[in-house]
Amino acid sequence: MDDAAFQSLAGRLDYPMLIVTTAGAGTRAGCLVGFHTQASIHPPRFLACISDKNRTYRVAQDASFLAVHVVPAARPDLADLFGGETGDDEDKFTETDWHEGPEGLPLIDGCPSWFAGRILERVRLGDHVGHLLEPVGGNDAGDDWLPFSRAKRIEPGHEA
Repeated sequence: MDDAAFQSLAGRLDYPMLIVTTAGAGTRAGCLVGFHTQASIHPPRFLACISDKNRTYRVAQDASFLAVHVVPAARPDLADLFGGETGDDEDKFTETDWHEGPEGLPLIDGCPSWFAGRILERVRLGDHVGHLLEPVGGNDAGDDWLPFSRAKRIEPGHEA
């Protein structure tokens, strides 16, 4: 099957870029995420999809919570760091300011809009694993977000 039309159309969708962070088994990790959506209103649920090829996915397997950060339009450097570098080679958190949030989650200071979510389910969705989250707290600073169209140029730290 030729999926060129789908790839073209999907590549034109301009959704916000997010950074997901987590902590598990005594370590922390984070990555840029482009596949995500609200999945329910009542009860509130959110689906964050993480590539099964990166370190954040492996750390999340031992975690019970994820933090989901909206990347501000003014902070493409954070998208570069969390999307273009791999945690296999370096600790991304030594390159940016962060603090510990709910459930020991690393919260990125440069992303003032975020929420923490309890992982309710993990669902394999091709080369990504969807993490169904129940929000447990957060902050909405009302800041503008970095769209996919501005993040396309980032060379991924791992293949998708």
